[in-house]
Amino acid sequence: MLRCDRANAGLNTTQIKTTAQRQDDRYVISGSKIWISTAQVADRMLILVRTTPLEEVKRKTDGLSLFYTAIDRNRVEIRPIPKMGRHAVDSNMMFIDNLEVPADNLIGAEGDGFRQILHGFNPERILIAAEAVGLGRAALRKATQYAKERVVFDRPIGQNQAIQHPLAACWMNLEAANLMVMHAATLYDAHRECGPQANAAKYLAAEAAFTTCQTAVMTLGGMGYSREFHVERYLRESFIPRIAPVSPHMIMNFIAEKVLGLPKSY
Repeated sequence: MLRCDRANAGLNTTQIKTTAQRQDDRYVISGSKIWISTAQVADRMLILVRTTPLEEVKRKTDGLSLFYTAIDRNRVEIRPIPKMGRHAVDSNMMFIDNLEVPADNLIGAEGDGFRQILHGFNPERILIAAEAVGLGRAALRKATQYAKERVVFDRPIGQNQAIQHPLAACWMNLEAANLMVMHAATLYDAHRECGPQANAAKYLAAEAAFTTCQTAVMTLGGMGYSREFHVERYLRESFIPRIAPVSPHMIMNFIAEKVLGLPKSY
């Protein structure tokens, strides 16, 4: 199963152009999606589409519907996207041309899709944040071990404070981010409001992971640029939690508006 994201709208979900038109006992879907994971192997998809034109709804978030349906590859063209990392999971562009979907594949009520996907935002952010912490810890282990073993000028490089201090700061940042991840997850499990905490966890963990992976490469020096020690791959992978599923800038917009009460900036 795959989840379909927005092709041209990006984070502005209400502007998605993929549509579904009701025809008797079925809907007909047309449009395009991008950054679709596992589309090369999936046989079903969870897809958000517009069932009522934007100009006909009272609120921009109305008129979006969610479907869970089979992928008919006679009506769906899937093209892989070459990437700098994350090669374990394929990412794709998808072009949908008059895909017929049974009406009972609609999830919930027609037009209620936006409110339905909101339920997945917070746990998704928490999950990505936990992934980022783990990635940072893996990079930190590699860098620390190398700093213990690499001897230059008759002493391990890890004896130098110029190596020690950045690694120590990375450990502290990762641990602080992990505490926010656990805090957000605890709130979510208790069915309590956790939007600010989930977003903060994703931001803090992604930034800590990126800094740690970059520090690991620099700690290893020339060998950090080689594939042998994997830290160059960790650095490439660390861009994913920074970019997806929401940019750090949008998280700061959210915190500024929802937590600090500042005017909406976009």
